Amino acid sequence: MSDYGGGDDDRDPIDEAAFDEDPDEYYEPEPEPADDDEAARAAREAGDEEDQNNVVASGDPNAAANHGKGNEKSHKDKKIPNDQRSTTPFMTKYEKARILGTRALQISMNAPVLVDLEGETDPLQIAIKELREKKIPLIVRRYMPDGYYEDWTCEELLQ
Repeated sequence: MSDYGGGDDDRDPIDEAAFDEDPDEYYEPEPEPADDDEAARAAREAGDEEDQNNVVASGDPNAAANHGKGNEKSHKDKKIPNDQRSTTPFMTKYEKARILGTRALQISMNAPVLVDLEGETDPLQIAIKELREKKIPLIVRRYMPDGYYEDWTCEELLQ
């Protein structure tokens, strides 16, 4: 048996052809189809109508899914006013984790600390202290299933 996984036969794997094709054949790309309408080709190259369907939107997946459905409100128009918010004023454990991680990263990159340190050096512990004293200057944006969103400050949310 061979160390190279060849088996018990007497064939030498190096003697076998590596390719089934003739190495003298080269790849030739297919020629572009002739376009009778120069204006249509210019519009395609400029990306007018046909390339609009190939646009990949980033950000909120709900907003990207509802992009072409006729509801053409701008992003600012989808903000729910503070007096009409429907979600609870309680911070979820996921929001808390994200806020603490974001604020700890900011503190570790020399952002100004908004509480008295009292000898504390750990950025996460400083962020926890800032959250306890409601001093974190971040806003939680909660997206609704219809693409609208609510903004809550960390001062408003209860832990």
